[in-house]
Amino acid sequence: MTATSPLRLGLTGGIGSGKSTVAQMLAARGGAVIDSDAIARSVTSANGSAMPAIAEAFGKEFVTPEGALDRERMRALVFSDPSAKLRLEAIVHPLVGMATQAQAQTAIQAGHTLLVFDVPLLVESPRWRKLVDRVMVVDCLESTQVARVMARSGLTSDAVQNIIRAQTTRAQRLAAADITVFNEGLDLEQLRLAVEAITLNV
Repeated sequence: MTATSPLRLGLTGGIGSGKSTVAQMLAARGGAVIDSDAIARSVTSANGSAMPAIAEAFGKEFVTPEGALDRERMRALVFSDPSAKLRLEAIVHPLVGMATQAQAQTAIQAGHTLLVFDVPLLVESPRWRKLVDRVMVVDCLESTQVARVMARSGLTSDAVQNIIRAQTTRAQRLAAADITVFNEGLDLEQLRLAVEAITLNV
């Protein structure tokens, strides 16, 4: 790895795994975290770059009065018409890709030697595997995922399990991992030490 070729680390994990916490810890260690979800929300926010194409493809009823994506309406459409998800992704993903590369280039120019691509759907999207040097998966037991998400969101156990079932399986994530952080039974300091120990060896 050279100053002009930083390590590109793909970070992923299921809901409630602690992925966002690990991302913050990697940032504290000097990593430049590039959050694909935040970028996707940005391009579909009020007057975001994806909105003109979304309005044209789906109709103005999918745009809020403020000019943002009507997420509830789109979720309902995607649930009833899976092809809508593909059409939406065809609009949003290229814009996310361009913004991701722009942020990465800015981080490289700023001297970062570790780029952390925080991608919840990294395993589901083969294109991401080609863009990173290594994949870090934050893992825990499904029962722990359910308990954590219920505690922070107020969702029922059934609702959380439905979200987990909609994501890629734990086994698939672990199979894709070059590095695994097993975030089970750890307090924040223990997790920080585990992340620190791993990053010293990547």
